[in-house]
Amino acid sequence: MQPNTLTGNLVNVITGEIYGATITFTDTIQSVVATGKKYDTFIAPGFIDAHIHVESSMLCPSRFAETVAPHGTVATVSDPHEIANVLGIPGIKYMIADAANTPLKIRFTAPSCVPATPFESAGATLGPEEVAEILALPEVVALGEFMNFPGVINRDKMCMAKIDAAKKAGKPIDGHAPLVTGDGLQKYASAGITTDHECTTAEEANEKSRLGLKILIREGSSAKNMEALIGIKAPFAIVSDDKHPDDLLKGHLDSTLAKAVALGMNPVVALQCVTINPATHYGLDTGVIAPGRPADLVVLKDLKNFSVMATYVDGMKIAEDGKALFTAEPLQTESGMQFTIPEREVLQIACTGATALVRTIKIIPDQIVTDEGEAMLPVVDGTLRLSRGQDVLKIVVADRYGHGNIAVAFVEGLGIKEGAIASTVAHDSHNMIVAGTDDEYILTAMAALAETGGMAVVTPNETTVLELPIAGLMTDKPAKHVAARMDELNALV
Repeated sequence: MQPNTLTGNLVNVITGEIYGATITFTDTIQSVVATGKKYDTFIAPGFIDAHIHVESSMLCPSRFAETVAPHGTVATVSDPHEIANVLGIPGIKYMIADAANTPLKIRFTAPSCVPATPFESAGATLGPEEVAEILALPEVVALGEFMNFPGVINRDKMCMAKIDAAKKAGKPIDGHAPLVTGDGLQKYASAGITTDHECTTAEEANEKSRLGLKILIREGSSAKNMEALIGIKAPFAIVSDDKHPDDLLKGHLDSTLAKAVALGMNPVVALQCVTINPATHYGLDTGVIAPGRPADLVVLKDLKNFSVMATYVDGMKIAEDGKALFTAEPLQTESGMQFTIPEREVLQIACTGATALVRTIKIIPDQIVTDEGEAMLPVVDGTLRLSRGQDVLKIVVADRYGHGNIAVAFVEGLGIKEGAIASTVAHDSHNMIVAGTDDEYILTAMAALAETGGMAVVTPNETTVLELPIAGLMTDKPAKHVAARMDELNALV
């Protein structure tokens, strides 16, 4: 490779300085020479998203890479927890293989909690032996977020065996401990947990920092904690956790950095949170601009909007002016759908009398938590029916792994007048979940997703589907296609 040069204001994340410099590089940095001048553009290490679930983008890793490279992303630490719940180790190996088809340095963690709960059937179980097998893979850099914090706090044998496997492999252990404080937090941290991305208040983050946990400030499509955490004492990384395709098309860490700076974070500190800090913690050979290191660079117009002009990985320009300079070549894998459409009778709830008071799952607008409600429903021919005058739907969770388990309940507050919605993206076991105004619509929605999985909206006039044939979670289609179809689905609800 012939040497290349870039000249601009270098953001040195090692020293915290900004100064004019000329960088000479091939696949690695050859030299960094200060010029004593000021320039119109800035050069920084390429961005690292230190905690993201690629599956939440509904894009396979190669399509994800194609989407985020124009936004300056050169590496991620991705927890394949979602596909692991569906396909187990083969699903994780699929993610690694598809990611390897891209120039991005997409690294992974070993999912620590599969299944996430004993109260729902999943497609796989990863015990300590399986976790150790995954940790041995060179693309795996850590043990994934340990969501079973009660198990860690109480020193559950299975939990501790997985943590011991990570320690033996010499790899860090990611945390997940929302609202855990006091003695419980002391025990959680003392088990060897190194990070947490679930903080929602500065008080929570500072308490965890004081105990040695590295705080990953989360700003994704659903959970947005940046504003609450902007003034914490020890910010370590800025991460996405979950990012939807329409949001990724608008921006990735570039837009998150802009928000952090707008809220008052020093731009160099912000850049350290997406470069040297996560690179050092996870042992990634990227994140700094220094002789001998990989030439993973981003050229920026400014340190306010973080507008990305070009992205380089190993000295190759992989994106410029908002466009990827490589084409994704997605690999395929199975859908994980072993689904049989149930008989109508399975969806019905027997009841006596003319009416019955039932418990409902009450939706809280713009929240992922729910409340408990009540509704009076009519009884017709010995079964509970819905009343069109109420905002109450039947909701069904149907096992998609061949076990035949089905749960039926009522949900309040979705606002659907007639029809049904369905999805096989249903954290964390990703069974099929359907809500509808009657059994016919529910069965139609189930049939629409039975083969490929995905998301569906059924109206009186049509059935619209976003197929997600990769584990029922992702597609090999470009982000623009997925975002457009999501817009269609949302417009129908």
